Amino acid sequence: MRKMIIKAAVLGISVTLLSGCSLLGGGGGGAGADTRYVARDVDTLYNAAKGRLDSGQYKIAAALFDEVERQHPYSPWARRAQQMSAFSYYLAGDYNKAIESSRRFLSIHPGNKDAPYAYYLIALSYYEQISDVTRDQKITEQALTTLGEVARRYPNSRYAADATLKMDLVNDHLAGKEMEIGRFYQRRGKWLAATIRFRTVIETYETTTHAPEALMRLTESYLALGIPIEAKKSAAVLGANYPGSKWYERAFDLVNKHGAT
Repeated sequence: MRKMIIKAAVLGISVTLLSGCSLLGGGGGGAGADTRYVARDVDTLYNAAKGRLDSGQYKIAAALFDEVERQHPYSPWARRAQQMSAFSYYLAGDYNKAIESSRRFLSIHPGNKDAPYAYYLIALSYYEQISDVTRDQKITEQALTTLGEVARRYPNSRYAADATLKMDLVNDHLAGKEMEIGRFYQRRGKWLAATIRFRTVIETYETTTHAPEALMRLTESYLALGIPIEAKKSAAVLGANYPGSKWYERAFDLVNKHGAT
């Protein structure tokens, strides 16, 4: 889905200037032949960048699109080159540069028709950097924020549905992080700290796949803390919402075992 959306967007903003123009550096020339500073007309320079992009040489393409903007800042193609530069950096996996280029575009052209795409590319650049739940989740939170910005600012755009879907995935990921920390505390007998993490999952990420386990772990933690009434409440919520789950069976057995029914 994401690749299809990106490709469609690029087709919308990437226009070859003069179809008869030959690409600078043609065949298999190195990066230096294309990216060293030489004054060139805008159509030749833009087409050289587009040619590199089409051949999968994304970093060289990005540098050439940047050169279009530097050499021809007042041409109609400077704006297009800014976005193509950001897209090329994204494909090259240089997400920081992709974000930087997109933000520069938005600072200069905040009301442009391609602004939704620039916001979407920023969000994707954060999304692609999400790490596993054992690591710091700052980037994950930035991905959630920027995806939310796309959905909020441009609810009718082609990017909103994909951004919303990815927000659900990111929330599930963040809930997984809370669960990982909560289980860590449980293994060390820090039951109160564990309950805080599991309650966060239930209250903040209640629609994620981690909610049933969080309720069961909360039942465990309350029983370990000697609060059977709260344990019974957690088990009841689990039974009401996930009656057929393995987590409810475990919670039910725990409550019965401790005589909290």
